[in-house]
Amino acid sequence: MRTFLDTNVFLYAAGAQHLQRDACAAVLTKVAAGKLEATVNSEVLQEILHVLSRRGRREDGVILAGHVTALFPDLLPVTRDDILESCNLLRRHPKLPVRDAIHAATMLRNGIKRIISVDKDFDQIPGIRRVSPSSA
Repeated sequence: MRTFLDTNVFLYAAGAQHLQRDACAAVLTKVAAGKLEATVNSEVLQEILHVLSRRGRREDGVILAGHVTALFPDLLPVTRDDILESCNLLRRHPKLPVRDAIHAATMLRNGIKRIISVDKDFDQIPGIRRVSPSSA
């Protein structure tokens, strides 16, 4: 079963010591070893670059984005239809963050039903099952 990896998996794995760091790093190790079939969309890369640049770690963001694109050579694009579906999700779930709506729309349109994330906002979206990194 193909699984979507949320941006926070990469940020925690590459960040400072945190409760989620080791679990997120273990998820990425499984992906690299071929033990977990996973994917991301282009928005995950944009988010990595944005967050790390905003934190004054632009070069770290560029390096991490390079590693992620190497790990996922066939990353999913965010299409016009994904944006339209994300707008529908935002209308139905007023507290859903915009980037999460874009990830969810990409998942739903590509038949991906599982996401690894620490973000509980995905729990409210029918058709998507969130798994914490420590449970993956």
